[in-house]
Amino acid sequence: MNKILISVIFILIALLGANTLVAKYYGAEAEKVLVPPLVALDVVEVSHLTFMREEEKFARDVYLTLAEQYPQQKIFKLIATGAEQIHTDMMRDKLEMFNVPDPNPNSDNLSDIIGVFAGAEWGWYFTEQYQFLIDQGMISELEALYVAAYIEELNIKDIALCPDVMIDNGYPSPCGLAYTTQKALQTAYNTLLSGSENHLRAFVRRIEAVIGEGDYEAQYLTQAEMDTILGR
Repeated sequence: MNKILISVIFILIALLGANTLVAKYYGAEAEKVLVPPLVALDVVEVSHLTFMREEEKFARDVYLTLAEQYPQQKIFKLIATGAEQIHTDMMRDKLEMFNVPDPNPNSDNLSDIIGVFAGAEWGWYFTEQYQFLIDQGMISELEALYVAAYIEELNIKDIALCPDVMIDNGYPSPCGLAYTTQKALQTAYNTLLSGSENHLRAFVRRIEAVIGEGDYEAQYLTQAEMDTILGR
């Protein structure tokens, strides 16, 4: 009887995959605990995943700070506490799935962690970017919306291809979605990409309500890429 049961389990693993089997019989939350990844990430994937964990936190932290300065612009808090929190948690979960240390394990302690980036490799970069963009965003409400749109443009390129700072530090391009062969990362990065495009459209609508419809110019992406995202 035991031999038959073991044989059935191996057949199910072969047909469904280990993750599917565990999710089916133990629940989705058990998947990342009971079934480690079959293929380890390489150094490029590890660095990029760590970078994206901090970049999603970075976007959340900037928007939370701008929300305090401009409470009438509800979009900052809405995106920060909704999608950006979900996205930074998603990157945390992928780090856990692949047994990669979290650069910001206390990122939900908002009273102490807003604008604090502790990653050994990329923390310095996000610390600089956070302060620079907050200073820009404090100039005016319109400038704050431009800062948010810039972050989403940056995020789109960083997810899909590779952050400039990683390339400057010797990593290949692409190093992100276009690089990885890990299905779990591909799925997560596509989710982030879709979210960033939606956020970008939302921020541009608010900017153009002030400067005129169709007058927003790309800050980081090419204008052609921007027009495609905006459907123009």
